[in-house]
Amino acid sequence: MDYNKTSKEILELVGGEKNIQHVIHCMTRLRFNLYDNSKVDRDKLEKVPGVLGANVSGDQFQVIIGNDVSKVYNVILEISGIDGRSKAQQTSGKKKNVLNSIFDVISGVFTPILPAIAGAGMIKGLLAVALTFGWISSNSQTYIILNAIGDGAYYFIPILLAVSAARKFGSNPYVAAAIGAAILHPTLTQLLGSGKEISLIGLPVTAVTYASSVIPILLAIWISSYVEKWIDRIIPPALKLILVPTFTLLIVVPVTLIMVGPLGAIIGNWLSMGVGTFFEHGGIFAGLLLGGTWSLIIMTGMHYAFNPIMMNNITQNGYDHLFPSMFMANMGQAGGAFAVFLKSKNKSFKSLALSTSVSALMGITEPAMYGVNMRLKKPFIGALIGGAIGGAYYSAVGVKYFIVGGNFGLPGIASFIGPKFLYAIIGFPLAFIAGTIAAFIFGFEDVEGEKELNTSSNKENEDRDVKSEGIVAVEELYSPLKGEVKALNEVNDAVFSTGLMGKGAAIYPEEGKVVSPVSGVITTIFKTKHAIGITSDNGAEILIHVGLDTVQLEGKYFTAHVKDGDVVNAGDTLVTFDMEAIREEGYDLITPVIITNQDRYLSISPAKEGKIDIKEKFLVLHISEG
Repeated sequence: MDYNKTSKEILELVGGEKNIQHVIHCMTRLRFNLYDNSKVDRDKLEKVPGVLGANVSGDQFQVIIGNDVSKVYNVILEISGIDGRSKAQQTSGKKKNVLNSIFDVISGVFTPILPAIAGAGMIKGLLAVALTFGWISSNSQTYIILNAIGDGAYYFIPILLAVSAARKFGSNPYVAAAIGAAILHPTLTQLLGSGKEISLIGLPVTAVTYASSVIPILLAIWISSYVEKWIDRIIPPALKLILVPTFTLLIVVPVTLIMVGPLGAIIGNWLSMGVGTFFEHGGIFAGLLLGGTWSLIIMTGMHYAFNPIMMNNITQNGYDHLFPSMFMANMGQAGGAFAVFLKSKNKSFKSLALSTSVSALMGITEPAMYGVNMRLKKPFIGALIGGAIGGAYYSAVGVKYFIVGGNFGLPGIASFIGPKFLYAIIGFPLAFIAGTIAAFIFGFEDVEGEKELNTSSNKENEDRDVKSEGIVAVEELYSPLKGEVKALNEVNDAVFSTGLMGKGAAIYPEEGKVVSPVSGVITTIFKTKHAIGITSDNGAEILIHVGLDTVQLEGKYFTAHVKDGDVVNAGDTLVTFDMEAIREEGYDLITPVIITNQDRYLSISPAKEGKIDIKEKFLVLHISEG
């Protein structure tokens, strides 16, 4: 690669130096914050030699380079006057964008509690099936106990949100939990539901039901974070342990009961009524609009703003109208990618389109959306049409979403169990087929043959070169983490899931330690310590990328135990990290392990599925079939 030429072309095609606020890089890509994303010539940019692709994530435009990203980044800084500091460094002391801050808070608060909600929701779904088919009686003790297990997370969701919000706002999560517990106390709940006039030190208390509510506790903990910090500043150190939580509870709980709770309840009711009114009077148009634009909403990052509305709808009304549109949008994206599979003449891209279509059906749409449909443009329009048709159908027949299942693909279909369950099932193939047909009719400019990831002629040449060098026929890699093996197409990042960076597999870690999977040399350990590059003694170039978008943490919660150039043996500790803290920040910990010089090998295959330990074989690399 000619780094100077590539860097100049990238600068020009992202809108020029004046369009760049700043740029940083991670292990695989340049991350631009631009003043105007519309000035980017994405078509030409993706054809620049050395550029593997492009992606938009939130307010960030990403150019995927691969292993040479640091060299391109350094040249860009050399030939321009761009600020190379991180976003955090640049924005220190500056006012943040309010809208982005709100989305960040909502995402950071709701993401950590989703596993609990999804698990409880699945139990509720299975119970609903059992009840429908008469396998269990609603009066049986077994049903009552199982229902409590499934319903507990929803009833006490204010406590779950209190802990999560406190961690996001930087206050004590256990004091926050105590606030949530206080407003849910059975005696207080009974008093608020008695119908009598209630007062606290002479001030009126509005009767509000806090069980299963969302908005009131979020407002309460936001206020609590300021109250707690203010009290902490004025209390002597020797008395902080007792007096800070005491005064925080004595101030925040009454304020919540008198002011914040009623306000939050009103906001929540307005939001629920607004959504209900929109679907009641908007009819087919409401579903068509939301189903057709949901993928665009996800691209802007605004979908996070819908989380409290949807959660509030389910906890207050027992159902939601918004979530179904997300399912239909995902089926549309799967259909768009499937049309590319049917029509593309490029064997490599055809295979990519099929795999991303399947992953979209399973609820993981980013690979299909960014790696295939948006790349070819017209299939993306077809996918939006598929989502719109599915959304319109759901509105027409009155499909509702009853359980937060944590998946918005085929595995999440149990979330629709209810009176219109059969209609809900029909919606899935309808949106998929509509997206497929629309994308097929629109057509697209196929990916050129020379742009394939691995042409057969190149592969044969590489194989001959490898064999002539007398390199071993098979190399085995041990697992760098303890956890569960996942296919790359399950990684919610198109750069990895589409194979742009290379083949391999991913691991969802169970402990915060990364060890070397081979004996070799540390070629790169990124300054934020979230990604490590290793070259094995046999020549395999390995990238271990801990989590998705964890570069944004700038090294926080990571500790490196090696440096560039260190010689390591298989099993040596490379990096340790605080799993819980990273999760609480809202980051996905799934860790792709990629062979970046994949063209060197005839095949790269996992050695094991399911649970894996650091001492077990993980990947097998074949150079010759003999």
